[in-house]
Amino acid sequence: MPVQKIKRGYRKTKYVLYKETLIDFKEHFWSFLGSFVGIGILAYIQSIHFKGNDAVYLIGSFGASSVLIYGIIQSPFSQPRNLVGGHLISALVGVTVHKLAPDIIWIAAPLAVSFAIIFMQMTKTLHPPGGATALIAIIGSDKIKALGYMYVLSPVLVGVLILLTVALIFNNMTPNRYYPTHKKYHKLRKRISKVIRR
Repeated sequence: MPVQKIKRGYRKTKYVLYKETLIDFKEHFWSFLGSFVGIGILAYIQSIHFKGNDAVYLIGSFGASSVLIYGIIQSPFSQPRNLVGGHLISALVGVTVHKLAPDIIWIAAPLAVSFAIIFMQMTKTLHPPGGATALIAIIGSDKIKALGYMYVLSPVLVGVLILLTVALIFNNMTPNRYYPTHKKYHKLRKRISKVIRR
């Protein structure tokens, strides 16, 4: 029995690695376009509201989220629940830890990331870039730290909703890409398309 599981796991891994090495220019095009528009909107908002090098809307974890929600859309970590929930929980944890230990970075940084992981696991919203969102609340610029709990709403919630909206549009523009991957969503999508065709 264990040998069969190992062989099955090997075959699956081999298949996934093979699929990942195939070059699909259409897939690359839509990944590029979605991430370009999503990050572009955030960069535009940043340029309008803030001057200089102090990036508030362009937090690093949004770049990592873009890889997931535009490039690996089938991953469980890429789904809307994980994207939104993971970032919001991590931001809340990061700000809270910063308020409790503002000047002890060697304690605050690992605590923020570790608690963010645990709370994302408990809420089934694990999103790897969420760890960076928690860390940014600790090590970010003075402007970000001064936001306090507003950091959770803006830039985190606003940025995540922009990225999600762009992902819902661009990841569903072709018949080969479906986002999110939840079955109920696709049933609803089919019903809506039937109503529109009538």
